[in-house]
Amino acid sequence: MWLAARRGVLSFLLGVGVRMAETVRFLSHYTNRLDAKGRVSIPAPFRAALAQDGFDGLLIHPSLEAPAVDCGGNALLQEIDRLLASFSPYSPERDTLSTALLGMSERLKIDPEGRVQLSAFCREKTGISSDVVFVGLGRKFQIWEPQNFRAHLEEANNRLRELRKTLSARGAAMPPNGARE
Repeated sequence: MWLAARRGVLSFLLGVGVRMAETVRFLSHYTNRLDAKGRVSIPAPFRAALAQDGFDGLLIHPSLEAPAVDCGGNALLQEIDRLLASFSPYSPERDTLSTALLGMSERLKIDPEGRVQLSAFCREKTGISSDVVFVGLGRKFQIWEPQNFRAHLEEANNRLRELRKTLSARGAAMPPNGARE
């Protein structure tokens, strides 16, 4: 009964034009080519997610762990803010992360055709010279040079296989039906 009532309220709200909050998600991967001016078209689903996020442009910063660039909008900024808030305001760790995530960030303008101009710093950091891979990671996406992404994906798949073995071993050691001894 509770579920039926909740569905009724949801139907009513949607029927009168109240939009329920949606979570911004960047999914899948796409490859596009830089043009002669160093511009690349952001995949349409990623542009739609950025528009839904309400961010004007594209925020990018060098990845902390890979030869890639992290990209997003308000959701990415909120994630950075939450991370920084977990450190004391004047701690060396917070300053280091602030420099890496905010100080090295760039706000790119998206032109009417959905393209952004990748800076020389961005192209140097990633090794991008012609093709660009866009990889969705949920609340953000990354920009990669294709060969670097293939190597990263192979490494990620190897780690995933090891993780699966570890998780399977833990599950096999668990008593039936999750009962505890």
